[in-house]
Amino acid sequence: MGAPSFLCLLALLSLASSSLSSSPPPPTTITLPLSHFHPNPSPDPYQNLTHIAIQSKTRAHHLKNPQTAPATTTTPISAHSYGAYSIPLSFGTPPQTLKFVMDTGSDIVWFPCTRRYQCTNCSFGGSDSSNLTLFIPKLSSSAKILGCLNPKCGWIHHTNVTNCRDCEPNLTNCTQICPPYMIFYGSGTTGGLGLAETLDFPAKKVPDFVVGCSIFSVRQPAGIAGFGRGPASLPSQLGLNKFSYCLLPRKFDETAKTTALVLESGSDSGEQIDGVSYSPFVKNPIVAGKDAFSVYYYISLRKITVGGKTVKIPYEYLSPSGGGAIVDSGSTFTYMSRNVFEPVMSEFVNQMKKYKRASEVEIETGIGPCFVVSGGGAVTLPELKLQFKGGAELVPPLENYFILAGKRGAVCLAVVTDDGFGPAASSDGPAIILGNFQMQNFYVEYDLKNDRFGFRKQTCN
Repeated sequence: MGAPSFLCLLALLSLASSSLSSSPPPPTTITLPLSHFHPNPSPDPYQNLTHIAIQSKTRAHHLKNPQTAPATTTTPISAHSYGAYSIPLSFGTPPQTLKFVMDTGSDIVWFPCTRRYQCTNCSFGGSDSSNLTLFIPKLSSSAKILGCLNPKCGWIHHTNVTNCRDCEPNLTNCTQICPPYMIFYGSGTTGGLGLAETLDFPAKKVPDFVVGCSIFSVRQPAGIAGFGRGPASLPSQLGLNKFSYCLLPRKFDETAKTTALVLESGSDSGEQIDGVSYSPFVKNPIVAGKDAFSVYYYISLRKITVGGKTVKIPYEYLSPSGGGAIVDSGSTFTYMSRNVFEPVMSEFVNQMKKYKRASEVEIETGIGPCFVVSGGGAVTLPELKLQFKGGAELVPPLENYFILAGKRGAVCLAVVTDDGFGPAASSDGPAIILGNFQMQNFYVEYDLKNDRFGFRKQTCN
């Protein structure tokens, strides 16, 4: 952390420190708008494709090798060619509304904070922070810095150990604040101080919600709402029984269209919804030094078929102890580790022998295999099917796993793998990361009460 960032952290100390009180039960159902998110898309779709491929690989590398810093409600959801989906959330008294990237692969909620906020390499027009909406703590009467004695201080540092080192050995009347946090996302970082603030929904206020007040970021163009497992995540702090959404397809990138993110609590979510297939979540693996794995949603993928033929994947890679599969709203293209990707790719290549390989497109975009399909009449592509424990089958439409490569007359398999990251990328962590591109036009449900994952094909626009 450079000197300017450190000075920005010191500026936050002007806020009054205070301990948190218990939050009342959240509303039964909240609905928020969910939309595509992209701060500054390129006018060149080919360049956007390459960017998303790089982002997907970087995201996978981070989820497999996470770094940590030392020691029913409905909302609109929208999409952008950046590859992520965003929701609006309001914090403070009076409320200030900001957009957050919805991320089921992390557990901290944070926003760009204070007028001193600095954002480096964040792809904005003009200066890096010129188009940002900032949260200003001084304008909120309910903003309080977390104290080091507050148990929730440990939530943002993923530890149960007290952070009051300056007050030891006598902790009586300690006024030390919760130490600054640093969060690593692979593609960028952010840092700041923990706040207790009021989360303001249209029909309900949730006081003392723990949120990160970030005063600097690198390559993180918006705040992030962590929906993963863990006490600091939005579902955990709201006590949700389940949350669900339907992802707009990519053709609505950069439009004002939204769908709904539905947050449910205080209701019986054991009811089977018509047409929804369910499969149990899998217990997260315990890996020394990789506590971040505990926030992921591991799913019970049992088999992958291509064109009706079962791909031979050793079961060890489908088990969390040997890799396993997770579902991640923050990833765009699905990731497969090399030992899973190669047999899947080989089966697609074998079944598409009549099409010429577009090797130059594979090199330029970083995805593949790619095939030249223009000028050959009707195009026939193999069906991809993912089969889960309990019999649930995910059969995405072709546009969810093949993507047009600009104007090259080629289509590419929208799956990425380890190349470019070296052997470390395949050491630990999930072997398969099911991304949001493959879940377009699907209703997706995280049933937390019954510990299961649900989905059904559905038109989301």
